[in-house]
Amino acid sequence: MDRLPWSRFHLLVVLALGVTWALDGLEVTIIGGLGPRLQDKATLGLSEADIGALASAYLIGAVGGALGFGWLTDRYGRRLIFFVTLGIYVAGVLFSAFAWDFWSLAAFRLLTGIGIGGEYAAVNSAIDELMPARLRGRIALIVNGSFWAGAAVGSVATIVLLDPAIFGLDVGWRLGFGVGAALGLMILLTRRFVPESPRWLASHDRIAEGEAVMAEIERRVQQDTGERLPPAEGRLTIHPQRHFGLGVIFRAMFRQYRSRSLLVLLLMAAQAFLYNAIFFTYGLVLARFYGVPPAHVGLYLIPFAIGNVLGPIVLGPFFDSVGRRKMILLSYGLAGVLLLGTGWLFAVGVLTAVTQTAAWCVIFFFASAAASAAYLTASEVFPLEVRALAIAAFYALGTAIGGVLAPYLFGLLIGAGDPWAIFWGYAGAAVLMIVAGVAALLYGVDAEGRSLEEVAAPLSQAA
Repeated sequence: MDRLPWSRFHLLVVLALGVTWALDGLEVTIIGGLGPRLQDKATLGLSEADIGALASAYLIGAVGGALGFGWLTDRYGRRLIFFVTLGIYVAGVLFSAFAWDFWSLAAFRLLTGIGIGGEYAAVNSAIDELMPARLRGRIALIVNGSFWAGAAVGSVATIVLLDPAIFGLDVGWRLGFGVGAALGLMILLTRRFVPESPRWLASHDRIAEGEAVMAEIERRVQQDTGERLPPAEGRLTIHPQRHFGLGVIFRAMFRQYRSRSLLVLLLMAAQAFLYNAIFFTYGLVLARFYGVPPAHVGLYLIPFAIGNVLGPIVLGPFFDSVGRRKMILLSYGLAGVLLLGTGWLFAVGVLTAVTQTAAWCVIFFFASAAASAAYLTASEVFPLEVRALAIAAFYALGTAIGGVLAPYLFGLLIGAGDPWAIFWGYAGAAVLMIVAGVAALLYGVDAEGRSLEEVAAPLSQAA
């Protein structure tokens, strides 16, 4: 796989799988942008704390889905699971459109989160195992950063959906969830072109299938590029097994690769706290402290989302050239320092809705690359046989530690109306980011340009 030139095949894989993050961005934006409208008595009449709790329900579902489907992805393959999880997402978001009170919407958001959480493990594993090593860093960052393309679409959609001249107060927000369901169904159809990972097939004693899939990929790449493919080089001897026990898996993650596990957990927790603290409640900040009408909240998200999209695109290539460790330090560190400064300016009252949004845009230019780098690190520093479960476990643990509490906590802080209390919340997120960046420089892995098997030898490799 690593020797293949970039082709239409790779592009189709990235589009079919990577669009998951655009859906996640759409979902998060819908809740963030529609939050003020859901507080209206003509809709569900929710409080600030309720809005934060909905975000937490979504994240709890994502944690559970990641863990369950992460294990299933390593056991039954990448391809089966990314069909199942997308189906669950579609069901959850469709049901959300018909919610009648806080508890029903919380249950449906939980179901939606289960689908998205399962997607993280299956999709990240498949993309890393199908992409050439020399491009893996930038592709992973851009794919994970596509979250914000969905966020931009969601922000534009909320402008229309919240316009009472176009849709009734209790209709527009429901249509917002319906859009996510329709897009999910369309994406489900595109995935039939994505093959199973030949690496996974080989390690699970399905050699003939793996050879057939690899031959078909080579045929498609050669047809797309019109080039004669370079010969495969190197040899790796493995003892394939149908299944790998949990004891083997957890020994690899928490004994053999203990330092990598701790680093990935820190990276995941830091970015999760930063993102979930700010993004799930940005609409509440704009409405409460700057008087932005609910129908206009989406306008302020557009530049914010653009900054997040551009970060991985602009900085992604440097993760393959300058290196993983230095770029993780840069992206995490700058995001933390800038958040600290912005939080202080917010607390002393010198920002406006426009300058607050501009500051967030700059912060998340770096934070978006940082968050994508956390997922990249989790997906490439562990052996193939535990890759999906490792992604899931550290996404789940990081989100549980840094993300599930953050939206509810910041919902309470915003509801109390004290800017300095919110500043200390921002300061905590900033310190976490800076510490995580320094840890990556000291304990990270130089994975740029190296095959996955060089970064972490398969558990099934012969001694």
